[in-house]
Amino acid sequence: MQALAQAASETVAGPQAWAPEIARGFGLPAAAGLGPASFYADLAAGHGRRHVRVCVATACFAARGNRHLPEIEHALGLNRGESTPETSVQAVRCLGYCYAGPACLDSDTPCTGPKIAEQISGREPPYAPPIPVADATGEPVVLAGILAGQPAWRSWVETVGRRTPEQVASQVAASGLQGRGGAGFLVTDKWAAAGHSPDTVVIANGDEGDPGSYADRLLMEEDPGRVLEGLALACLACGARRGVVLVRSEYPRALARMRAAVAQAYEDGHLGAHVHGSDVDLDVEVVGGAGSYVSGEETALIAGLEGGRGCARARPPYPTSSGLWDAPTVVNNIETLAAIPWIVRHGGDAYARRGTPGEPGTKLVCLSERFARPGCYEVELGTPLRRIVTELGGGLRDGAQLAVLQVGGPLGGFLAEDELDVPLSGATLSRHGAALGHAGLVAIDHRPAPQDVLRHVWMFAAAESCGACSPCRVGSRRGLEMITVGDPPGEAYARMLNVMSQASLCAFGRRVPAAVRSLARAYGDRLRRWGG
Repeated sequence: MQALAQAASETVAGPQAWAPEIARGFGLPAAAGLGPASFYADLAAGHGRRHVRVCVATACFAARGNRHLPEIEHALGLNRGESTPETSVQAVRCLGYCYAGPACLDSDTPCTGPKIAEQISGREPPYAPPIPVADATGEPVVLAGILAGQPAWRSWVETVGRRTPEQVASQVAASGLQGRGGAGFLVTDKWAAAGHSPDTVVIANGDEGDPGSYADRLLMEEDPGRVLEGLALACLACGARRGVVLVRSEYPRALARMRAAVAQAYEDGHLGAHVHGSDVDLDVEVVGGAGSYVSGEETALIAGLEGGRGCARARPPYPTSSGLWDAPTVVNNIETLAAIPWIVRHGGDAYARRGTPGEPGTKLVCLSERFARPGCYEVELGTPLRRIVTELGGGLRDGAQLAVLQVGGPLGGFLAEDELDVPLSGATLSRHGAALGHAGLVAIDHRPAPQDVLRHVWMFAAAESCGACSPCRVGSRRGLEMITVGDPPGEAYARMLNVMSQASLCAFGRRVPAAVRSLARAYGDRLRRWGG
């Protein structure tokens, strides 16, 4: 995959011109190169010496209705998807600047805000403010390093060679920590399912693709040592000797920071052979992604790491029994891992007392640019959504009124303003047709027409479906066609939503109908017929 990425970054030609030769260099058939090269957005796009990636995801859409895209195209004299040896333009979905959108990456230089086109044309300097960060719990867990100045690696040094894997797992089990990547599985259940094989691989999933969320980018950029420390503790608990950090390519600074942190960890003796004089051997590598939303799903992520197309795989077998190169594999998200050092140091019971009995602990919540006070907030699970929106976020900027709130990414769901009196928890949001996901909150005011918002959801689904199963591949494209034409939906539309929700291979296709229905419900009479 690295060879393909290197070749793609140096040419404006399509994959057919160079991918077969790369594959032959490894003694593989042409399809082995063309498959992934034509699948991943980064590899399929032509790259000029100046490559501009423009975000068209939900938060940037909500900020200006994606009018920034044609403005950037005009400033560069190129349309999206076009490239010359000097310049190329690519539309992408989320760059992690949802708090300051609209956004783009000019090569690796971020540009954000209402004057983004002027920044691209050189009439204004690049502008990309840091992520605003705050704690609403009284004692941060995940943000302990960023806000409380607690150094990373302390729990690891106190643990390795002194506590058994079972003791580490016991504390995390007592905490009730659930995965923060969206699925919400108990972390220690995943660890136990790998069977404590020394061949186990633990993957830190930094492919944070949910538009509206930038918590993982914050952690990888501002506290990478804590992320690695959590990964090391997870490896210890699983008996694993190898860890992998996957960082999405849309986060170039996070990728650089994680690589530098790994090098520093080896230098400080936190990684390598006989860590701190113990019998623990642990090696960690950092790998960059290639641009695909669905490749954040754990089986698709593993397929990508193996050099294939990032398509979801049928289960069983589950990754914990047969994952990366058939080894037992545990995939934990970045925020999940960043909570583990605090739990190991303070005890699982201390963590379990926070949040709710069914969903303990804290969660990072990201508020989009439409809020008066956008940023990343650490809150306890169970915190009322209305408090997050009105007190922490300050309501919407410029006195605007909320039309709908997207919760947990484009496939999480939408809530109307009168539905905000619910606690932030996976179970409660599910009962309201939404999902916790990464807990990104994107506010949409009354400027976009309801059908334009629905079209935006279907455009995302059609663009990001991996195509591995026909219900999702065909359904997402058909849904986009129907909303674009504007014909009143009928029984065929309702059947299509039902087939997608029941027969799609992975959660992506199954969640699209739920998101569509929740949006129709949130808008009420203005969109009710499109709920299926």
